[in-house]
Amino acid sequence: MTLDRPGEGATMLRTFTLLLFCAGLSLGVTPMVMPSQPELWIESNYPQAPWENITLWCKSPSQISSKFLLLKDKTQMTWIRPSRKTFQVSFSIGALTQANTGLYRCCYWKETGWSEPSKVLELEAPGQLPKPIFWIQTETSPLPGCNVNILCHGWLQDLVFMLFKEGYAEPVDYQVPTGRVAIFSIANMTPESEGVYICRTHIQMLPTLWSEPSPLKLIVAGLYPKPTLTAYPGPIMAPGESLNLRCQGPIYGMTFALIRLEDLEKSFYLKRPIKNEAYFFFRALKIHDAGHYLCFYYDGSYRGSLLSDILKIWVTDTFPKTWLLAQPSPVVQMGQNVSLWCRGPVDGVGLALYKKGEDKPLQLLDTTSIYDDTSFFLNNVTSSDAGIYSCHYLLSWKTSIRMTSHNTVELVVVDKPPKPSLSAWPSTVFKLGKAITLQCRVPHPVLEFCLEWEERATSQKFSVDGDFIISNVEGKGTGTYSCSYRIEAHPNIWSHRSEPLKLMGPAGFLTWNHILNETIRLFLIIQLVALLFVVLWIRWKCRRLRIREAWLLGTAQGVTMLFILTALLCCAISFAGLCTGVLTEETEIIMPTPKPELWAETNFPLAPWKNLTLWCRSPSGSTKEFVLLKDGTGWIATRPASEQVRAAFPLGALTQTHTGSYHCHSWEEMAVSEPSEALELVGTDILPKPVISASPPIRGKELQIRCKGWLAGMGFALYKEGMQEPIQQLGAVGREAFFTIRRMEDKDEGNYSCRTHTEKRPFKWSEPSEPLELVIKEMYPKPFFETWTSPVVTPGSRVTFNCSTPQQHMSFILYKDGSEVASSDSSWASLGASAAHFLIISVGIGDGGNYSCRYYDFAIWSEPSDPVELVVTEFYPKPTLLAHPGPVVLPGKNVTLRCQGAFQGMRFALLQEGTPGPLQFRSASGNSADFLLHTVGAEDSGNYSCVYFETTMSNRGSYLSKPLMIWVTDTFPKPRLFAEPSSVVPVGQNVTLWCQGPVHGVGYILHKEIEATSVQLWGSTSNDGAFPITNVSGASIGRYSCCYHPDWTSLIKIQPSNTLELIVTGLLPKPSLLAQPGPMVAPGENMTLQCQGELADSTFVLLKKGIQEPLKQQRPNGYRADFWMPAVSSEDSGMYSCVYYLDSAPLAASNHSDSLEIWVTDKPPKPSLSASPSTVFKLGKDITLQCRGPLPGVEFVLEHDGEEAPQQFSEDGDFVINNVEGKGIGNYSCSYRLQAYPDIWSEPSDTLELVGAAGPAAQECTVGNIVRSTLIVVVVVALGVVLAIEWKKWPRLRTRGSETDGRDQTIALEECNQEGDLGTSTDSPSSVSQGTSVEQPVPI
Repeated sequence: MTLDRPGEGATMLRTFTLLLFCAGLSLGVTPMVMPSQPELWIESNYPQAPWENITLWCKSPSQISSKFLLLKDKTQMTWIRPSRKTFQVSFSIGALTQANTGLYRCCYWKETGWSEPSKVLELEAPGQLPKPIFWIQTETSPLPGCNVNILCHGWLQDLVFMLFKEGYAEPVDYQVPTGRVAIFSIANMTPESEGVYICRTHIQMLPTLWSEPSPLKLIVAGLYPKPTLTAYPGPIMAPGESLNLRCQGPIYGMTFALIRLEDLEKSFYLKRPIKNEAYFFFRALKIHDAGHYLCFYYDGSYRGSLLSDILKIWVTDTFPKTWLLAQPSPVVQMGQNVSLWCRGPVDGVGLALYKKGEDKPLQLLDTTSIYDDTSFFLNNVTSSDAGIYSCHYLLSWKTSIRMTSHNTVELVVVDKPPKPSLSAWPSTVFKLGKAITLQCRVPHPVLEFCLEWEERATSQKFSVDGDFIISNVEGKGTGTYSCSYRIEAHPNIWSHRSEPLKLMGPAGFLTWNHILNETIRLFLIIQLVALLFVVLWIRWKCRRLRIREAWLLGTAQGVTMLFILTALLCCAISFAGLCTGVLTEETEIIMPTPKPELWAETNFPLAPWKNLTLWCRSPSGSTKEFVLLKDGTGWIATRPASEQVRAAFPLGALTQTHTGSYHCHSWEEMAVSEPSEALELVGTDILPKPVISASPPIRGKELQIRCKGWLAGMGFALYKEGMQEPIQQLGAVGREAFFTIRRMEDKDEGNYSCRTHTEKRPFKWSEPSEPLELVIKEMYPKPFFETWTSPVVTPGSRVTFNCSTPQQHMSFILYKDGSEVASSDSSWASLGASAAHFLIISVGIGDGGNYSCRYYDFAIWSEPSDPVELVVTEFYPKPTLLAHPGPVVLPGKNVTLRCQGAFQGMRFALLQEGTPGPLQFRSASGNSADFLLHTVGAEDSGNYSCVYFETTMSNRGSYLSKPLMIWVTDTFPKPRLFAEPSSVVPVGQNVTLWCQGPVHGVGYILHKEIEATSVQLWGSTSNDGAFPITNVSGASIGRYSCCYHPDWTSLIKIQPSNTLELIVTGLLPKPSLLAQPGPMVAPGENMTLQCQGELADSTFVLLKKGIQEPLKQQRPNGYRADFWMPAVSSEDSGMYSCVYYLDSAPLAASNHSDSLEIWVTDKPPKPSLSASPSTVFKLGKDITLQCRGPLPGVEFVLEHDGEEAPQQFSEDGDFVINNVEGKGIGNYSCSYRLQAYPDIWSEPSDTLELVGAAGPAAQECTVGNIVRSTLIVVVVVALGVVLAIEWKKWPRLRTRGSETDGRDQTIALEECNQEGDLGTSTDSPSSVSQGTSVEQPVPI
C-alpha cells in the first residue's frame, strides 16, 4: 500500500479524534475507552520524593482475575499470580533508576484471553514526575458550539493539575481532584478556542517538582463543506487486487485525510492534494483493509471540513448472498401481478433476476433503479411464470470474486384463491343475551365474502367487509362455521374455505351462576309463602285447641316469625341488588391449564432446516408429559417433562414430509392444556412462518405489533400491503419482536405481515405471516386497570385486578396474554356495575403474564386498558443492580442503573421502595438491561431493586436483587469513623478503624493528621470500610479521619468524618482511680472520679468499659484530674478506668488504672433464689437453697416466714435446709449486703415455697381428691337409682300398651275441652276402663 504518512500523523490523529467526538455521527463506532481496559497507577510512601520507592498497581475495571501481566517497552514482562482471584495487584519497582525508566503497561487475564492493555505509563529519569496522559471527551454534538471535556491523567494521588494554553503565561485552569484524573471543561467551542493545550502536574507538598508537559492540539471541525469519497474500480474487490479511493472537495490546496473507522490509530492516512482532490492507492488489498472509510480536508491552521459520507469497502473472495422476496405473496392467482424485491448488503451495485432453467437474466436493475427503490415486476402471471427465481449482483467492473448460491423464491401460480382466516369476537362462547361477530379476513381486496354453517348446508350469509353477526336465540347459533371469498378479477371463482371455527353455547361458569342466583331468589319467595301458610294454620288450630303448655305455641310462632323475617331480609337484599345495582363485582379467576410454548432450535443458524428440533415448554411445574401434533390430528410423539418442564422433539433435516402445522399440549394429572400457538413449516429452504398480532388500534394512540418467530437470534421485518420494502426492521431480539406505530391514524390502516430472517448475511427468510388487518373503530374510552398491590409478587400471594370505568351498565372481560380468562357479565351480575374485581386467591408460577381488560355493552367495545405485567418471582436466581457512574448523583444529572441477570433474552423491571409498581421495563437480548434515571431530583433518592422475567412463559421471574441506595445530593453524607474494640489500645494489640456511612458501593480512604498522603485505601468492592492496624506501636499514635473515595470522576463534594484520636497505652506508669464520696450513690446525686498520675503536665482520659471512645479528657495543673459527674443515673453504672499521657508526647499514654465499679442505685438489685434438687422434700433428703446476686464481695442472709430473726448467713449464697419434724416446710426469701457497706441491704428476693408430705400443699391435695371422689360416687348412685326405677316400670308399660294409648287420648281430650265443659260432669276412670267412653276425634 503506498500511502503518505507524515510525521504529524500522531498529532493529527488526536485532532481528528476531537472532530469525531464533536461531530457526534452515528457511525456504528463508539469513540471511548474499552470497558475491558485495566487501570495502571503509581503509589509511593515518599510523597515528596516518590521516585525513592515506587509501586505500580494494576486494577481490572469490572471483574476479578487470576493473572496479571506488566509490560515494559513491549519486550520485558512480569507475571503475578495472586493466591486468590482479585481485582487489583501491585508490582514493586523500588527506587527509580535509569534501568527502570521506560514505557509500562499492564493486562489482566479474562476467560477469553488477555485484556486490552492499559494506558502507557512513562517513567523518566529520577527526580521527575511521569508525563500525564491528555485526551478529550465531549458531552454533546455538534461542531462549532459543542462542549468539550479535556481529561488529564496524572498517575499519582493528590496531585495539582495545571492547564496551560500555548501563547499564555498564566494557566487557563487548575484542579486538585481526589483521584488521579482531572477534568477541564471548555464550553461552546469557537475558532478562538483552537490552539495547543498543555497539561502538567506537581505534588501539593512540593510545588517546585513538575511533570513533563503533555500537549494536545484542538481544532474546530466543520468550517468547510464535506468532500465526496468514491472507489475505483468499485467498492467490492478480491484480495490482492488494487483499489483507488478518491476524496474530492470544493477548495484547492487543502490537505486530505482518510480514515478507516474500525481502527482509527492504525489507519490514519494523510495525502497532499492534486488541485482539489487526493487519491489513496491500495496496491494489494488484504482482508483487514475491508471496512467503513471516510475522508475530510483541512487548511494550514488545522481548520477542518465536515466528514464525507461513509463508504463501505468489501474485500472478499466470495460475493455476499442476496435475498429475494415476493410481494404480496409467493402464491399468486393467475392474472394477478407480483413484484420480486431483491436486495443485498452491498450498495451501489446492480442486480439481475434469473429463473431456474434459463441462462440469461429475465430483468436487470442498475444502481440508479435500486436507489429509486424499484423491484422486478411480473404482470398478469400465468402458469408459465411459476418456478424458482433468484437474483445476482450485476457488476460494471472486472473482478475475480466468485459467485455463490443465492436465496431463491418459488413462485406458485394457482387457479383458486388461497383460503382466508376466520375468527370470533369477543370469543367463541355465547353469553346470555350477547351476539358474536365472525370476522373473515384476507390480505388483498375482495369482492364478497360468504359464511357457511356446516350443520345446515343451505345456510349461507354474504358480506362485503367480512363481518357476520351471529346470535344464539333458542340455541340456534351454536355450530361449526367456515368462510370463503371471491375477487373482482374472477367473480365466478370462490376461494378455498377457511379453517372451521366452532361456536359453543352458554354452558360456562358465568351462566350457571346466573341460574343459581335466580334459583335462590325463587326459593326464598316460595319459603316466604310457605311460612305464612304455617302461621295461619297455627292460629286456626289455636281456636279449637287449648293446650296447657302455652309456651310451646309461643315458641313455634317465634321460630316461624324468625324464618319469615330472614326470608324478607334476603329478598330485600336480593331485590335491592336488582333495582339499584352494586358498583363492584368480584370474580374469582379460575385459571385454565396454562398454554405451553412451542419453538424451534438448530445448530445451523444460517440454514436451520438442515437440523431442526422442536421444543415444548410449560409454565406449570406440575406438567407430566408433552404431546406434539401435526395438522391438528396427526399424533407425532409424546415426551416426559424434564426438570425444566420442557421436552424436545427432534425432526432432523427437513423434507417435504415435514411440512405442515405443528402444535403441542402439556398433560397434567387431571387436565390437558390448550394447544400452543401453531408453528407452520412451509418448506425445506424457508424459515417457519411467524405469527403476527396486535391489540385493537386506537386513533391517535401508540400501537405495538407483535411478531412471534420460532427460532432464537432471528431478525424481523414488518411489511404493509402495497409497499414493497419493509416499513420497519429489527435485529436479533429473541424469538419475538415488537414494531411500534407511534400515532395511529387513518393512513396506517391496512393489512400488515411480518417475516423473520437469519442474523448474518446472506439472509435466509421465512414465509410472510398471515396478514393482520388494522382498522380503527369507534370505541368507548379505555378503562382504568390496576392491581391493588404491586404487580411483582411472590408465589402464594393474593392478587386483585380492578377494572373500572365511569360508564354505567357495562360488562367486563379480563385478558391474559391476549386470551380471555374471566368476565363479569352484567346479565347476571348487579346491574349498573361500573367496576369489576378479578381475584387470584393464590398466585402460582404459571399465573404471571400480561393482563388487560375491556368493557362493552350490546354493540360497542371499549379500548383495551393499559396492560399490567404480573411477574411471579422466586423462580430464577436474583440479579445484581449497579449504578453508573455511582450511587451518589448530583441533582439534575443522569444516572444509569444496570440490572445484570443470569440468562439472556429476558425482560427487566426496575422497582423503587415505596412505589406501588415498577418504574421502568426493559427488554434485552443479552443478560443485562440499563435503566436511565433522567435529571434526577431529591424525590429520586431511595432504595432500588430489579427483577428479570421471561415474557414467553407466564412472566416467571427471578428473586429481587439486593437493594441499592441512590443518593441525589451535591455533597456526600458525612461518614463516621470509630475504633473497635476501642480507640484506647494497649501497645502490641490489634485495632480496626471502621469508616462507615449510609452510601454503599463506594470506597473509603483513611487519612492521618500531619501526613500528606493517605495511609490506606480500601477498595470500592467492599462495603465494610475496615482499616486494620496490627501490632499497635508508637508509630500508630495519631489523629485519623476518613472520607468517601468514589472510583468514578465526580464533582460531588466530599466531607471528612469525625476526627478519631488513637491512644496507645502501656508506655507510662499506671495511675490510680478513686470515687468520691464512694462507688455507690443514689440516682440524682453528684459524684467525682479522681485520677491520680505520677507525672506533671499530663492530660488525663476517663474510660468506661463497653464504650469505644473516651468519656472525658482533662488537662489539670497538678498530678490529679477530677472528673465531675453531676446528677448521675443508672446508665452511669459500670466499670471505669483512666490513663494519662504527657503533653510532650501526645496520645502515648500510660497503663490503665485498676478498674473501679460504680453503682448508681438506692438499693442493690434483688437476688434470685432457687432450690436444688427441687422444692419438695423427700424422705430423709435435704434441700439446698441457692441465693445469687449480681455483685461480688457480698454476704447473703436467708429468711423463713414466721421467724423473726434471720435463720442463716452465707458468703457463697448456699443454704442447706432439712425437714426434721416438718420444720423445713414454708416460704423462704433471701437478701444480701455489700461487705464494704454493711448497713445497706438489698431488696429481698422473690418468695420460694418448700413443701413436704405433711405440708399444707399435701393436705390441700388430699382434700381435693376426697371431694372429687365423693362427687363421682354420688353421681353414679343417682344414675343407678334412676335406671332401676325405669327398669321396674318397663314390663308393665309394655303389656298395657293399648290401654295406655286409649287413656292418653282421653286425657288429651279432657285437657283440650276443660274450659268449654265446666258445668258438665265427666265419666269416672272406672267407666273409661270398662269401655263406656264416647269416641271423639283426636288431633295429631
